[in-house]
Amino acid sequence: MRQIVLDTETTGLDPAAGHRIIEIGCVELIDRRVSGNRFHKYLNPEREIDRGAVDVHGLDLQFLADKPRFAEIAEEFLDFVRGCELIIHNAPFDLAFLNAELDRLDRQFGRLEEHCRIIDTLELARSRHPGQRNSLDALCKRYGIDNRQRHLHGALLDAEILARVYLVMTSGQIALGLDSDPVGTHSDITAHERAKTRPRLKVAICPEQDLIAHQNFLKAIAEASGRCLWLER
Repeated sequence: MRQIVLDTETTGLDPAAGHRIIEIGCVELIDRRVSGNRFHKYLNPEREIDRGAVDVHGLDLQFLADKPRFAEIAEEFLDFVRGCELIIHNAPFDLAFLNAELDRLDRQFGRLEEHCRIIDTLELARSRHPGQRNSLDALCKRYGIDNRQRHLHGALLDAEILARVYLVMTSGQIALGLDSDPVGTHSDITAHERAKTRPRLKVAICPEQDLIAHQNFLKAIAEASGRCLWLER
């Protein structure tokens, strides 16, 4: 099973007002394991970025000036996600921007939903935790996932964090907060996942002389007390 966890950063909040995507981050999961395969692009939006958006993600036009336009990476992006389950937090927001970008192109790519099956983790979280806060930060706190490096929003970083949240949220097990690995460096998201990747335990065979000594010790207990439960098992 191939799944792609996706996040974007944008120039503002409304693609209908001409706002554009400036960063795409994707993390691949194969059979519920982080594969290490990623798609990450910064994009030149060819327009101004709202001040409020810069405060959120820290990306400005000076940094993005030499980056490719969406049209230059569209086919590469679609090739990466085509046929997968696309996992997005608050999917309507990102889909609106991605479909707006695809609509601007001369080539008719269609809508992203025609290429992928969409899973909205916000809707999933709301169904599992009704009446509670279900932002990405709130879910990290609920599931014990370390997101301390998330000082600013970033598409790739948020996709890596969301991958961990999704795996914990859909595993049927609450994380215990014992995993101190940096976000995105391992696929052992839960104790169940972690157990799959552990090396086999070594089996130590007790030497015969130790077994004899143990039996003699138990017999000594029986003689001294009149009974030894371990001998009766």
